[in-house]
Amino acid sequence: MSRSPCIVEVESSYLKKDVPSFNIGDTVCVQKRIIEGEKERLQAFTGVVVAKKGCGLSETFTVYRTAYGSSMQQVFMLHSPQIAGVEVKKYGQVRRAKLYYLQGLSGKATKITEKYMAPTAK
Repeated sequence: MSRSPCIVEVESSYLKKDVPSFNIGDTVCVQKRIIEGEKERLQAFTGVVVAKKGCGLSETFTVYRTAYGSSMQQVFMLHSPQIAGVEVKKYGQVRRAKLYYLQGLSGKATKITEKYMAPTAK
């Protein structure tokens, strides 16, 4: 289903320009803005990208991590002003579009093979 040109035009002013390219299986560190009273701080959430959905302004991605014996999963809006930045730590090589099977696994079973990315010339 194609999107209306006028909707694309209105959304284009709200899209972020500095979004890194990442895929499912990559390990990312998401910096989220937390506002507590009058103070603002950044909180990092590091994990594996399990799913990506949507396009344009409504694009979302799901990050999954296991820490201290409990697992958690969080859905982020890619172009949200709450997201300060997304940093790719490792590029993963997977053969699935959604990695929901990782939720029940632990230890070596959750290991994703790393993809070698050649350095880009500046």
